[in-house]
Amino acid sequence: MIYLDNAATTLQKPKSVKKAINAALRDSGGAGRGGHRAAVRAAEILYEARETAAELFHMREPERVIFTSNGTHALNIAIKSLVPRGGRVVISGFEHNAVVRPLFRLAQELGVKTDVLPTPLFEPEMAVTLFELALQGDVSLVICTHVSNAFGYVLPVERIWELCKRQGVPMIVDAAQSAGILPVRGDSGPYYCMPGHKGLYGPQGTGLLLCPPPGGGSGLLRSLLEGGTGTASADPAMPSFYPERLESGTPNAHSIAGLNAGMRFVLERGLVASYAKPPQKDLLSRLDRSLSAIWGVKTYTAEGLYGQRGVMSFTVEGHDTETVAARLAAQGVAVRAGLHCAPHAHRTAGTFPGGTVRASLGAFNTPGDIGKLAAAVRRL
Repeated sequence: MIYLDNAATTLQKPKSVKKAINAALRDSGGAGRGGHRAAVRAAEILYEARETAAELFHMREPERVIFTSNGTHALNIAIKSLVPRGGRVVISGFEHNAVVRPLFRLAQELGVKTDVLPTPLFEPEMAVTLFELALQGDVSLVICTHVSNAFGYVLPVERIWELCKRQGVPMIVDAAQSAGILPVRGDSGPYYCMPGHKGLYGPQGTGLLLCPPPGGGSGLLRSLLEGGTGTASADPAMPSFYPERLESGTPNAHSIAGLNAGMRFVLERGLVASYAKPPQKDLLSRLDRSLSAIWGVKTYTAEGLYGQRGVMSFTVEGHDTETVAARLAAQGVAVRAGLHCAPHAHRTAGTFPGGTVRASLGAFNTPGDIGKLAAAVRRL
């Protein structure tokens, strides 16, 4: 299989990830649930993974690394903690349903209002201007994806955070497509939410929420779930300290062991956008040249690929996107088609309702994969 669906999940994992999971299945019990060897080993796995994440994401306090079941779980914790009743939330025009649907529910239950900014595709300066204008009003929270999962567009989240900081407005960054690929600094101020099964090369069922130090956010987040933490068991309330405050129930130490190995893989080799050979930008450029040379194919790219990482969308004239993806799958090429759980992104880019076909790169893709995708598209 030619696997070009890494924005959904990285199928090809480092061997160290599988080895770590197998070892954890063999040796670890319930972290914080006993003093015997198996429980201690599970606790060690969590400690090691938190330390690795803190190193990768430049965090001075590893306890502010919260383990979640995926990026959606992390986003729900942050959103439902930071949005007050009747509050106003400002989001980019490229947000995933992991952001949009929690806000829709809060609108129904708490009267929360959401402003979707018409941030044009591949125009970061316009995005900054629109956020600056929006922040002149009464804003409770800003949410912005770091990299669009539909188009690979890198949004200027650092500059948007500077605007938020001036106004004293908390910010959440959806780093689902940037963690492990582009620099992420967990101590810089925003809350970062990410899955473990994409650019961090961990297994599914893992995720991280990075909580900034005091002064960067809005105090302690509220727990989304309440239950056992292995600490302060006599207290009916959840602990008032991280990470236990947000991690109830037996942690998934087996998968977290794999996540730790995936993060070590990234740390040892460098971020994917820079270390991959050939560099990811070169593969994107090759992909653009190969596809756009085919009659009837339109690619969605930034000029010079500046401000684009990992993902390229395209359409084929006269062909429904789902049909294109199905026919490519029949030829052994894995891509994704449709709206990619991001209808706002396609409305913003003008590709709604049909969406696009999306090819997304990982650390193990080669120029040969690009050539085989192009050949398969040409056969359509």
